[in-house]
Amino acid sequence: MSENTSNQPSKTGLNENGTPATGSWLDRFFLISQRGSNVRREVIAGLTTFLAMVYSVIVVPSMLGNAGFDQGSVFIATCLVAAFGSLLMGFWANLPMAIGCAISLTAFTAYSLVLGQGVSIPVALGAVFLMGVVFTAITVTGVRQWILTNLPSGIAHGTGIGIGLFLLLIAASGVGLVIKNPVAGLPVTLGEFTSLPVIMSMLGLAAIFGLEKRQVPGGILLVIVAISIFGLIFDPSVQYQGLFALPSIGGESSLIGSMDIMGALNPIVLPSVLALVMTAIFDATGTIRAVAGQANLLDKDGNIIDGGKALTSDSISSIVSGAVGGAPAAVYIESAAGTAAGGKTGLTAVTVGVLFLLLLFVSPISYLVPAYATAPALMYVGLLMLGNVRKLDFEDSVDALSGLVCAVFIVLTGNIVTGIMLGFMCLVVGRVFAGEWKRLNFGILLITIILVVFYAGGWAI
Repeated sequence: MSENTSNQPSKTGLNENGTPATGSWLDRFFLISQRGSNVRREVIAGLTTFLAMVYSVIVVPSMLGNAGFDQGSVFIATCLVAAFGSLLMGFWANLPMAIGCAISLTAFTAYSLVLGQGVSIPVALGAVFLMGVVFTAITVTGVRQWILTNLPSGIAHGTGIGIGLFLLLIAASGVGLVIKNPVAGLPVTLGEFTSLPVIMSMLGLAAIFGLEKRQVPGGILLVIVAISIFGLIFDPSVQYQGLFALPSIGGESSLIGSMDIMGALNPIVLPSVLALVMTAIFDATGTIRAVAGQANLLDKDGNIIDGGKALTSDSISSIVSGAVGGAPAAVYIESAAGTAAGGKTGLTAVTVGVLFLLLLFVSPISYLVPAYATAPALMYVGLLMLGNVRKLDFEDSVDALSGLVCAVFIVLTGNIVTGIMLGFMCLVVGRVFAGEWKRLNFGILLITIILVVFYAGGWAI
């Protein structure tokens, strides 16, 4: 982060000489100039993040709908959670990270908890609420920050690399560029290269390369909008379905306040609550660290600026999610699309939150942005995050290679926590065999044991 100068606002709203800071109230409140940004760039970054993650209002209701949830009610809950979490992150933590219902935790809630174990929907929502309470308690007591502090450098950077690869895989598979291999061999193969989604995705990615090279303001957003317009004109599957739609908050199908907390305290359900908490701790924490690193929002010690508030924001959002009828919340990986577009302050997150509130009334617009319009942005961000490789210290080969193990297995298993677990395991065993066991501290050993036991016990999601 840039150092303060006499004409830059401090966190107290005063310059170093004690005089009032100049600039708009937005600039002073969000420290926009101090972080080397401007209001226009922050708003564009927020819009970019919103467009990159708006698919969640379709995916989350669809997955929970398969488990018997009312999709209309889940749509409302998804918007409310994203709005609340992002606004809290923006106004309180002042970081450019958007929060929403986590896709991985949504899948667990729908397919494992409700369909797999036969848990009722109210009890499942009670489990989400309890998960948020426990998650928040772990956060405010400093356990999550302790985990971040004891995250070895190699694994911290490896998580960023792995998330970048994960984003590439998500985007590429979403448009059919990479598909499941239908014959014997490796699990994935090239999809239909001449299909419209693949062609537009690759052209969009190349266009972003050029626009970002020329430093065109809002280049990523321009590509998303241009491809969406192209799709509306030439792609029959992209259809205008209206502009306004009033949300239905009440009614018999509403999930707001329907959670059953006492039912979630049943010994049969509690292990699932633990699995949700454990996954959220390492998944969401790793994502926050990676996004903050990409936005250069780390202090001289490598800690996230106002990291405690950031960590608390997503855990509190899960409490709200259980209350309104949604899935567990977390910081979205797609926040990196906004930081790549220049977002550095909470105004980016606030913009996302406001747009999700508006989406409650203009939900048909979400269908005008096809997957191949946002895929180039996600692939571009994924490629940028691979730059963390240069931060690995190969003079300390055990640390660096353990970080790469973490990165590679995040994408090979499609699970951030799995990659982190394998990275920690390789680090500890590698240190022992290298005769460097004195470089292992209690924190690293404890985290490794917890993760390995978590997986060995079959509790991992």
